[in-house]
Amino acid sequence: MKSVSGKDFVKVLERHGWSLLRIHSSHHIYGKAGSEVRISVPVHGNQALKIGLLRHFMKLAGLTEKDL
Repeated sequence: MKSVSGKDFVKVLERHGWSLLRIHSSHHIYGKAGSEVRISVPVHGNQALKIGLLRHFMKLAGLTEKDL
C-alpha cells in the first residue's frame, strides 16, 4: 500500500462524497449524509499517515486501495 498524507487522504474522502464537518486543531472531522460514521483525519503538513490508521480510515469510509 502506498503512503498517503492526511492532506491527500481528505481529498480522496471529498471525491467520494464525504464533507468536512469541523476542524479541531490539526484534525479534520469528516462525515457523510445518511451515515453516523465520523472520520477524524490528522493533517500535519505532508506527513504520511501510518499504514494501520490509513487502513482503518479506508475501512470506515468503504474505500479500497484503488480509490487512493
